Amino acid sequence: MSEWIEKRLGEMIEVNPKSISASTYNGTIQYIDISSVESGRLLGYTKYDFVDAPGRARRIIKPGDTIISTVRPNLRGYLYVKECPNNVIASTGFAVLRTKEGNDKRFIYYLVTENSFIDYLSLVAKGSNYPAVDTNDFKQAKVTVPSLPTQTRIAEILSAYDDAIENNNHRIALLEKAARELYREWFVRMRFPGYKNMKFVNCLPEGWGVKKLGDIVKVGRGSSPRPITDAKYFANGNIPWIKIADATKSTKFILETNEYVNEYGASFSRKLPIGSMIIAASGTLGFPMFLGVEGCIHDGWMYFFEITEISKEYLYFVLLSMGRYYNSISYGAAIQNINTEIVRKSKIIMPEQNILKRFSDITSNIDNEIKCLLKKSQNLARQRDLLLPRLMSGKLEV
Repeated sequence: MSEWIEKRLGEMIEVNPKSISASTYNGTIQYIDISSVESGRLLGYTKYDFVDAPGRARRIIKPGDTIISTVRPNLRGYLYVKECPNNVIASTGFAVLRTKEGNDKRFIYYLVTENSFIDYLSLVAKGSNYPAVDTNDFKQAKVTVPSLPTQTRIAEILSAYDDAIENNNHRIALLEKAARELYREWFVRMRFPGYKNMKFVNCLPEGWGVKKLGDIVKVGRGSSPRPITDAKYFANGNIPWIKIADATKSTKFILETNEYVNEYGASFSRKLPIGSMIIAASGTLGFPMFLGVEGCIHDGWMYFFEITEISKEYLYFVLLSMGRYYNSISYGAAIQNINTEIVRKSKIIMPEQNILKRFSDITSNIDNEIKCLLKKSQNLARQRDLLLPRLMSGKLEV
């Protein structure tokens, strides 16, 4: 059995080992902002010329580093940098943890993202509006760790789960790309099956038309209990409470949420069944999603019902293509918004029913594959999370 000993985390890592400055660099960067990272997942980079980049673009990172948000650590904004471009730069809102020789890099990642360490960071965070931790909080943290061979074995067990999840995410991305390309080919480039034999009238195939969205589907808006911060709506809640923050653009299905309302809270909100289509109406506008769970939606969402003349599969891609338009006509100073009337008046192309059915049959099969992969990843994450505290405490021998 490996011996576990107590150390200061600073004995095992460097914190923020290197930064970039305008005096030493003037090329392009791939920037990682706080909003680009969530619970071990990178949503993407933003490319900048360094002279035009945000002032917080300063942290140099490299493969093997762990980055973790220093503001509100309980929100679990962390990432293991498995690989990255040479010019990747992270926000100063992250702490960059670089493992010292004699320790396993992925073990360090699991050590600082396990619940007990996140709880420690939340406890020592300073400030009321934006509670944050600093470099010293990481360095002075007391941790109990095994020898390097045991660290490596633990990291191998846990990373097998994360690698499988990453592989599923890659497959999902390919499936979603294929569906988007099919939509563009058929309904943007107009190269659908049989298009060569079709007569076009006013740039549309004969038999196709244009309608207002509100004439073919019903549009409603979510609602929220007030004041939304009142704990009585959430006490012992078991009904998913779906906010804009629960959605990402990486997949079209919401399977999990961070908060739950009780029946009392649900009575002030809008409860929707599994399979419902919703669209963001506040903040980041215009991206549609499907509910993979029954739940209540925040008033930042709109929802669609009585979808009979067109399919949900087609409507999803129509709405996805209208995001830029909705942003261009939105209103509001600090937060951009659209209302149900704007959405109802949106004009969409109505294809001929046979083409619409063929498209829906193909994309619904793709959606079923995506949902299957998402559920597999969900199960893998649960298994990993059950193992993580037992392995990191030494209670489970390896």
